[in-house]
Amino acid sequence: MSRLAGAAGVVAVLVLVMFFARWNSGELVTLDLGFRTFFRVPLTFVAFGALILGMLVMLLAGLHSDLRIRRFLRERLAEENRREPRWIDQDQVDLFNADSDTREDP
Repeated sequence: MSRLAGAAGVVAVLVLVMFFARWNSGELVTLDLGFRTFFRVPLTFVAFGALILGMLVMLLAGLHSDLRIRRFLRERLAEENRREPRWIDQDQVDLFNADSDTREDP
């Protein structure tokens, strides 16, 4: 059910985008970027350009946050390993290893 709702949401957004592009295809605006001014730019280009630029900024902000959290967790794990060394059981056997299939049980 959730896949159907997700697909319906995507289709609804695409239909709205197509209607927006169609209804505003003739609208021309002046785009002032501060360092340069563009005249007679289609409104749909401005809207979709702003959407893509916003997604790019959010991607970069998310990457920065993700890398900071990963670095914090890596440092925390290293600190825990220094305080509590882990003991590895040497008698464990890998259940899905090809060599363990030939070994007989006692």
